[in-house]
Amino acid sequence: MKCCLVKWIIASTQPQDKGEREGGEGGSDSELELSTVRHQPEGLDQLQAQTKFTRKELQSLYRGFKNECPSGMVDEETFKTIYSQFFPQGDATTYAHFLFNAFDMDRNGSIRFEDFVIGLSVLLRGSVTEKLNWAFNLYDINKDGYVTKEEMLEIMKAIYDMMGRYTYPCVRDEAPSEHVDKFFQKMDKNRDGVVTIEEFIETCQKDENIMNSMQLFENVI
Repeated sequence: MKCCLVKWIIASTQPQDKGEREGGEGGSDSELELSTVRHQPEGLDQLQAQTKFTRKELQSLYRGFKNECPSGMVDEETFKTIYSQFFPQGDATTYAHFLFNAFDMDRNGSIRFEDFVIGLSVLLRGSVTEKLNWAFNLYDINKDGYVTKEEMLEIMKAIYDMMGRYTYPCVRDEAPSEHVDKFFQKMDKNRDGVVTIEEFIETCQKDENIMNSMQLFENVI
């Protein structure tokens, strides 16, 4: 599992685990995991059924999540902090905002562990169709079931702002707009100015260049 959000979670557990190992507490890791199970047994079973994570992975993710977010909720500022740490040379603020909204399914300004881990499961281990559904939700900024060219451009600019200085050769200012023009022309089959989920998935699956470009998206989760 190599994505920014997982690295953030796992990193929060490592110093603690290392100290336990050095302290010679042979069963402490297992005890911690058991305490996690006792803390939320029904929730853990349900999440195992809803995700593609093993029980042990869920325990590890939950422990890290609780270390970082004792309240059990992640807010938008936390997302911005995470992404500014992983992309210090760019401006991750806007992308973190959009990504947070994609995880915050009930739009209440915070993300529960359940929502967080279900989203991660799709992004890391979901089928191509599941990942494309999730990507469509990210691009559909106002959540009306359609993606406009303006929405797609906002997301693409946010990704370029965050990663642009890492690319070689250096990204030109007009590159995101050119990128979106090309994508949108292919996706908007009936030329009605919006892209539906069906158009989005069909085009992505049939076009190798678009699927390759989606790897950029996957690399910044």
